[in-house]
Amino acid sequence: MSGMSADLHRYLQQGRDAVMRALDGLGEYDIHRPLVPSGTNLLGLVKHLAGVELGYLVESVGRDAPVLPWNEDGSVWDSADMWATADQSREYIEGLYRQAWALSDASLETVPLDAPAEVAWWQAEKRHTTFGHLMVRLVAETAQHAGHAEILRETLDGQAGRDREDVGDRQWWTEYVDRIQAAAETFRA
Repeated sequence: MSGMSADLHRYLQQGRDAVMRALDGLGEYDIHRPLVPSGTNLLGLVKHLAGVELGYLVESVGRDAPVLPWNEDGSVWDSADMWATADQSREYIEGLYRQAWALSDASLETVPLDAPAEVAWWQAEKRHTTFGHLMVRLVAETAQHAGHAEILRETLDGQAGRDREDVGDRQWWTEYVDRIQAAAETFRA
């Protein structure tokens, strides 16, 4: 890969890595459980991104992808792609995501960004697009969910993004958060 394809791949991989890093060191319970009122959970984000990658960067350009059970039975439309069931382990979901990476990367290596693509689940008048459009869309979606994953992880045990220690030590962060809280206090009714 070179040029724009290489740039997009680099940003996509950074997002992928951030999502996976959010799971490091956590047990099955913490990665499966809902952490906010919407039910968002760490393993569900990984499961969702695996399906999105396979759909956008593999199936939409006519390449073969594994059939996902939640797509096959239609439960994806009930948000079944956003959480892992009791029989869907970390190993299964992480393995599926890594398989999606490999298939997506193979598409990126062989499919030009201006190649036509068709997203079967989009409305008929919008489903025809380009591979490049889908690649940009996936980079953005992965980055968005990586941010979600980092926030969820921080709520569990305080582990923040990869550059936390580059910014400051524990004392620096405590003082920083205290300054933010002091500013917020001025608006308390």
